Amino acid sequence: MKVLISGGAGYIGSSVASYCLDSGITPVVLDNLVTGRREFTTGRIFYEGDIADGELVDRIYADHPDIHAVIHCAALIVVPDSVDDPVGYYRSNVTKTLEFLSHLLRNGCERLIFSSSASVYRAGADFTVDEESDVDPKSPYARSKAICEDIMGDISRVTPLRTLSLRYFNPLGADPQLRTGTQLPRTRQVVGKLIEAYETGSAFRVAGDGFPTRDGSGIRDYLHVWDLAAAHVAALRQFDRALPSGTRSTVINLGTGTGTTVFELLAAFNQVADTPLRSVVVPPRPGDAPGAFTRTDRAERLLGWRAERTLTDGLRSALAWAAVWDEHLPEPTPEDLATG
Repeated sequence: MKVLISGGAGYIGSSVASYCLDSGITPVVLDNLVTGRREFTTGRIFYEGDIADGELVDRIYADHPDIHAVIHCAALIVVPDSVDDPVGYYRSNVTKTLEFLSHLLRNGCERLIFSSSASVYRAGADFTVDEESDVDPKSPYARSKAICEDIMGDISRVTPLRTLSLRYFNPLGADPQLRTGTQLPRTRQVVGKLIEAYETGSAFRVAGDGFPTRDGSGIRDYLHVWDLAAAHVAALRQFDRALPSGTRSTVINLGTGTGTTVFELLAAFNQVADTPLRSVVVPPRPGDAPGAFTRTDRAERLLGWRAERTLTDGLRSALAWAAVWDEHLPEPTPEDLATG
């Protein structure tokens, strides 16, 4: 089986590509390298360019007419940045996706797996959600995912394209073989901030303690990225079962089914780090929400998938990746920048 992965040089896309390779599936990577890393494409079929470039998409299909499905991971994903630059986020995540879809349709694509987000939900009083929960995105990033889902649903109703939207919760960790991981050693997400505090000896900044959760900090469902990658391979193999005859599109949540607050995440990190962190509470970031965690029935029923790795597994993996990041993804030198 061969699969086209847009954004396949990013954190999620490269992890999915690695899992595909380990599973006997050939990934074809398309990435413009705006946030992705060229190092993550080593040994893989790689096309550098934009998803909105129709000639490039046509060339990919001409070179690989046996592409079975497309996994669409390409997107900008930083919530505060989306608040500061909604035009840029809607252009990258929505407008370019619409162009990409038109190119896929022209090339006969019939199976699309979309990297969506659990941030589209409005959580209930207990902070749990399932696929029938209300959609109420709170940031331009989250709205861009919800808009794309709606677009894909409309297109799937009147074309051969069928769409499976995977609503991710919060990925952490790295490929167990440390081939790929986060593009930056310390990301702007909460686990990156934990590692930054650990490496610098500074206090970990808890973004808000006034949310209506059990300890006032935000609550999330933290999913090992390797479990997330496994879910994509399950989706590839079970696509026709998940979308039986007459069903044109559906959504599936991908999470552990367990909610973890930021203070609980900090406690878990202190279990695996050799130096415990202290913390300080700061105001929430723009676009921050209390959070949610998922009920996992549909993923188990349709994909035969459930998360296998623990929170501490993911945190150990994230620390292991941070320790070798400079080896795998060295920062460019001034000479490199000067020569392009």
